[in-house]
Amino acid sequence: MRATVVELRGVSKTFRGGALITALSDVSLTVAEGERVAVVGKSGSGKSTLLAIAGSLERPSEGAVIIDGRVLRELSDRAMSRLRGRRIGFVFQSFNLLQRLTALENVAEALMYGGVRCPERIDRARDLLDDFGLGGRIDHFPHQLSGGEQQRVAIARALANQPALLIADEPTGDLDPESGATVVDALLAAGESTAVLVATHSPEVASQFDRRVRLEDGRQVPISG
Repeated sequence: MRATVVELRGVSKTFRGGALITALSDVSLTVAEGERVAVVGKSGSGKSTLLAIAGSLERPSEGAVIIDGRVLRELSDRAMSRLRGRRIGFVFQSFNLLQRLTALENVAEALMYGGVRCPERIDRARDLLDDFGLGGRIDHFPHQLSGGEQQRVAIARALANQPALLIADEPTGDLDPESGATVVDALLAAGESTAVLVATHSPEVASQFDRRVRLEDGRQVPISG
């Protein structure tokens, strides 16, 4: 039986604007080591909020989040930041690459935060980009890369420190179908022990994952069909 990487227990999240807004309501989810899970639902259903909470970027209003056996509400902000940097990788729809750095430098910087020494992190970054078919693009800046190439650099960066959990929020949202398919293949090819949690509005993308979780108005609902 594979170990649990992340668990959400009765998680709710509310925001106070002009009125109280409930983004998530009593959601429970467990993702095991090596499992690929897609979170589906319409825009505004709570997918991004769920991923932010699962990745420790947001704290829930109610409920518990457990990552790598650690209850997040018991951690200081510093300890949570350390856990996030070493055990969680993030991929976003807008790539979030540093424009002043080359593809190689973007990946190597992630390794720097993981405590890897300079000569080794350059070698490891180069190997990762080779694995993603970007060996000939390592000296290119983000603006010199296609959208699909930028997203593959982002995935390589997210996987650089061999995270226990890889979180991807609409990673194919800004890509053409061919580039999107390449990115999905890269996500599915993450290390065997890495759990992958993806939010997507695409039924075609979601169908390629081990399991789907559907949200409607912040609530988890059964998958039909």
